[in-house]
Amino acid sequence: MPKADGKLRCIAIYKLLAQETDSEHSLTIQQIIDHLEMDGIYAYRKTIVADIEQIIASGIDIVCTRSSQNRYYLNSRLFSLSELKLLVDAVEASQCITQAKSADLIDRLSAMTSVHNADKLCRHIYLSRRMKSDNEKIYDVIDRCHEAIQKRKQISFRYYEYDGKKERVFRNDGEIYQFSPYGMTWDDSRYYLVWYSLKHEGIITFRVDRMTNVKILDCPCIPMQNGFNVADYVKRVFHMYADDASEIVSLKCRNSMMKYVIDRFVIDVKTQPLDDEYFKAIVEVSVSPTFFGWIFQFGGDIQIIKPESVRIRFERMGKKIFCG
Repeated sequence: MPKADGKLRCIAIYKLLAQETDSEHSLTIQQIIDHLEMDGIYAYRKTIVADIEQIIASGIDIVCTRSSQNRYYLNSRLFSLSELKLLVDAVEASQCITQAKSADLIDRLSAMTSVHNADKLCRHIYLSRRMKSDNEKIYDVIDRCHEAIQKRKQISFRYYEYDGKKERVFRNDGEIYQFSPYGMTWDDSRYYLVWYSLKHEGIITFRVDRMTNVKILDCPCIPMQNGFNVADYVKRVFHMYADDASEIVSLKCRNSMMKYVIDRFVIDVKTQPLDDEYFKAIVEVSVSPTFFGWIFQFGGDIQIIKPESVRIRFERMGKKIFCG
């Protein structure tokens, strides 16, 4: 009977235990021998026991349940089952990852647990009909953005939207954008790139899954403005949906609206009481239809106080909605 190389045999045993065992499913020495023989690997019982002891000595957490026939299973893994479930949920919920990429990622995450637990990663999450991205090159785009940020280099790209026929159309007739990327953020299941715009002389954001033809340039990034911090900016600025510079806006809010203000602008949002019924919130936002839509949903319980120009824009949008 030919014997396999000891190192290869140890690897085969480890892979077998990783694929077939967990705390609820274990294998006897004879079952291990039978599995290995199916792959053309032959060994005696004492050899397998010695191999397992050697694997344990190397730091692998294999548990032996002692009985008339000792049973073995792989105990510790890189990710626990509950952690894998969270990761699968995040992949399913992400709108920046295409359906095909999501399925591929989930398959690979499933391979990180036993075959008996893999079915438990079929999470059946219902996402309120949310649309997945159709940008199959999203991984490359994200990697290039991160690389440019790390190397402090400018990047160029084109940015697309959709027309009334659900077809891609490039913004500004396919204009090539060039800018200095400062950081990336994750908001509402999407990636956004934070960058400095010479045109607007301020910080702007773009959705990463709408970017294409991304190139890292030799030009160095324009240094950040004194005191600018990407993390603070992301925390302060409302929804990363518009490519408009941010503004400071004062809101008059009914007291019952505090939970919504905190949900949107986090717990340390600047507020002060106005009277027994209302408080004022001072926020930095990207003034856009998305922001106005957020205000409108509360039916007057949150109102724009100032600046006057923003309040007037909101009123005009309301008139346009109702009067056409």
